[in-house]
Amino acid sequence: MTLFGYLIRRLFYTVPLLLAVIVIIFILINAAPGDPVDFMVGEAGADQAVIDRLRAQLGLDQPLIVRLGAYILEILRGNLGFSYSSGAPVLALIIERFPATILLMATQYALAAIVGITLGVIAARKPRSRADNVITFVSLASFAIPVFWLGQMMILVLAYHFNWFPIQGMANLRRGYTGMDYVLDVAYHMVLPAATLALSNIGLITRLTRSSMIGVLEQDYVKVARAKGLSERVVLTRHALRNSLLPVITVIGDTLPGLIAGAVIVETVFGWPGLGRLTLDAINARDYSLLMGMFLAISVFVIIINLIVDLLYAVLDPRIRYQ
Repeated sequence: MTLFGYLIRRLFYTVPLLLAVIVIIFILINAAPGDPVDFMVGEAGADQAVIDRLRAQLGLDQPLIVRLGAYILEILRGNLGFSYSSGAPVLALIIERFPATILLMATQYALAAIVGITLGVIAARKPRSRADNVITFVSLASFAIPVFWLGQMMILVLAYHFNWFPIQGMANLRRGYTGMDYVLDVAYHMVLPAATLALSNIGLITRLTRSSMIGVLEQDYVKVARAKGLSERVVLTRHALRNSLLPVITVIGDTLPGLIAGAVIVETVFGWPGLGRLTLDAINARDYSLLMGMFLAISVFVIIINLIVDLLYAVLDPRIRYQ
């Protein structure tokens, strides 16, 4: 099977998965405690007639199965509804915040993969050496630290005490940077939140790369490559590392849901204007439409990342396409 055929088959499998996700999200959100009408009315209250009219306008007076069917039809039309709290289209709100989250997630993934794989290879070259012990200790410590505590400590020490980095936000709005100055300003603001998210992932990737590399370096084809006189760099990168990346890629894909949950906390701590911050605001406002749209967007994002992981599997190990 070609790589394109493998992609088509994987895309076909995602259709029932996405439908199941929509149904589960809709049922769980509507079963959660709280009522968006109560939030809209506020503490001042309102007449029962006004409350009933609001519920009818929002469709909350209909049976659950009827609302589910209507919601699926609207999704097929490309409409995720309107936010109860802001009145803006849900899709527009998600598109507005999506680039900030993608930028943060992609940066931390690149940072975690580069640093984690590099440290894992260094540790695997000489197991139980001083470098291996130091890397093992640091990776375990970084994996065990909670992201909410780490983010606050980074703000307290690096931003507040030493004044090396900005405390919150994505850019300095007062300066009004444009062009490359704006890009550098965003990168400067992204250092702390990206490092906070990446540190726990670095520890996991480092440990997995180390254990996988140690097993591969003991294989016969690696010993033959060394016997041919190939340099250690070529042996590690061309022969050992490529065959060690499959479990690492799996972990990178599997950690995405946890990282998105951590992004909600990190974006709140650092004031990063992304999907995580928008999700927290929607939860506080009991904004059902926005919450369902957010969770649907996050689910699609996770499915796409897992699809990319499957394709990388097929590229690194062509035997997977023929199974």
